[in-house]
Amino acid sequence: MKIKIWLAFWGICFLSQTACQAPQKEAKFEVIETTIQEIHQAFQENHLSCQQLVEIYLHRIKKYDKATLLNAITAINPRARERARELDNEFRRTGKLRPLHGIAVVVKDNIETKDMPTTAGSEALKGFIPPDDAFIVRKLREAGAIILAKSNMAEWAFSPYITQSGTAGITRNPYDLNRVPAGSSGGTAAAVAANLVTVGLGTDTGNSVRGPSAHCCLVGLRPTLGLVSRDGIIPLYLRNDTAGPMCRTVEDVARLLDVIAGYDPADPLTALSQGKKPLSYTQFLDKNGLKGARIGVFRFYTDLPTADPQVVALFEKALEEMKKQGAIIVDPFTIPKFGELTKNIWCDTFRHDLNQYLRSLGDKAPIKNLLEVYNKGLFSLYIRHRLVKALDQPADKLLCQDVYHEPRNIAFRQAVLRAMEEQKVDFIVYPTWNNPPRKLGDLRSPAGDNSQLIPPHTGFPAITVPMGFTYNHLPAGLQIVGRLFSEPELLKVAYAFEQATHHRRPPKKFK
Repeated sequence: MKIKIWLAFWGICFLSQTACQAPQKEAKFEVIETTIQEIHQAFQENHLSCQQLVEIYLHRIKKYDKATLLNAITAINPRARERARELDNEFRRTGKLRPLHGIAVVVKDNIETKDMPTTAGSEALKGFIPPDDAFIVRKLREAGAIILAKSNMAEWAFSPYITQSGTAGITRNPYDLNRVPAGSSGGTAAAVAANLVTVGLGTDTGNSVRGPSAHCCLVGLRPTLGLVSRDGIIPLYLRNDTAGPMCRTVEDVARLLDVIAGYDPADPLTALSQGKKPLSYTQFLDKNGLKGARIGVFRFYTDLPTADPQVVALFEKALEEMKKQGAIIVDPFTIPKFGELTKNIWCDTFRHDLNQYLRSLGDKAPIKNLLEVYNKGLFSLYIRHRLVKALDQPADKLLCQDVYHEPRNIAFRQAVLRAMEEQKVDFIVYPTWNNPPRKLGDLRSPAGDNSQLIPPHTGFPAITVPMGFTYNHLPAGLQIVGRLFSEPELLKVAYAFEQATHHRRPPKKFK
C-alpha cells in the first residue's frame, strides 16, 4: 500500500484543525512494513519528516484500532507531535540522526512513562502517571525515539494466553479478529503487526514477549536476564522478568536492543552485562549466519500428542530450511531429567515484588499493597484465582532467590549447559507454540505454550522468528535459544533464517 505523504498529511491537518507545516516535497512512502533504516533513509532524502510519520501512524490508529475492535492501544502520547517537531528542527539544524530518531514506539502498559498512564492493566492503577520514566524508556527517548502510545496487556501480566485488562478490555489478533494475540504483551504485538507503530516493547516473565510475537508474525527477543534493566517496570515475578523488543524484522530488534541493553545502577542484576554488550548488535546480521551453526532439535514439545500437525509440519520445514543454509542439525537434542528438573520450578513472588514496587513510589502510590487491590475488588474476575494464590504468599519475605542464585535454577541451567556441551549444540530450537492462536473465550483447547521453562529459569536469551502460517492465515513462530549473553550469535542465526525464508507478511485487514 503506497501512501502519498502530502495527501495523508493535509487530510489529517484538516480533520484535526491543527496548524501544520507543508511537507518539504511531494513523495511516496511505504508505511506498511517499513523499517527503522527505511524511515531514516526517507528523512535523509527529504521524503519524510518526523511530524509526517507521527501523523500517518495516528491516522492508522484512529482508522484501525478501536474501529476494528483490535483494541491494542490504551493511551496516545499527548506530546508526540511536539516531540516530532523538536526532532525535525534538530535534524534540520545538525544534519544528524540519532539511533532511533523519529521512530514511533509503542510501550507495554507496565513500563513507566512520565507522560502517559502506567496501569499494568489494573483498575487499581487506572490513570496513574509515574513520576519518571523507566530506565529503558529514558534510553529510548535519548536515542530520539517518539513514545507514541501505550499498549494493552493481560492484567498484572498474569496470562500468557490472552490480553485482557481491567482498564481497556480485550485485545484481538490482527490476523484473525476472532482469535487471541496471546499474552501478556498482546497489545504491543497487535499494534506492531498491524503497522500502527514502527516497533514495540513488551515484557517477558515466562512467555509474554515471545508468545504474542509468534501469534502475530513478529520477531520477539527475550534477552539474557540482566542485559536489560528492570527499573521502572511493574513486576510480575521480578526474578524472571525482563523487557524485550517486538518488531517486524530481526534488524529492528537488533537496533532496539542496541539502545535498551546495558548497565543501570538502579538494577544491580545488569552489572552482569558489563563488558558483554557489543558496539552494535547490527554488526552480527549475516545472511550466511546459519552456516556451520549446530542446531539442537528439542522434540520434547513436538512429541506431545496435543501438538497441532500443521505447526509440527512448519517446524520440520524450518529445520530443512536451516539445513539448506548450512546449519548442522542435531536431532534429537535431549536434556536428561528435564521433567524432574523443571517440576515446581516456578516461585510466586508477585505479592512481595508488587508491594515493594508500590512502596518505592512513596506518597505517589495510588494503592498501598496487593491486599488493598483484592479487598476493594479492583480486579477482573478472570484473575481472581491468581490473586488468591498470590495472597497466600508472604507479603515481605522472599521464598526464593533470583535465577542466578536459587539452587533449583542453578541445577537446571547447569543441566542444560551440560547437555549442550555433550551433544555439541550451539542453539536449541522448538516451536514457540505447539498450536495456533485460540479463539476468543476458548480456554479449553490446547494452548501449546512452549516458552515457560528453558529461558525463564536459566536466564538464557531466546528469540522467536516467523516460520509460516497454519490454516492459511494463522502465524506460527520458531523459537531459538542460546547461552547466556549470546545475543550476537542468536541474532546472527535468526537473521539468516529470516532472510532465507521471508515468512513475515502483514495482516490483510490492516493494509
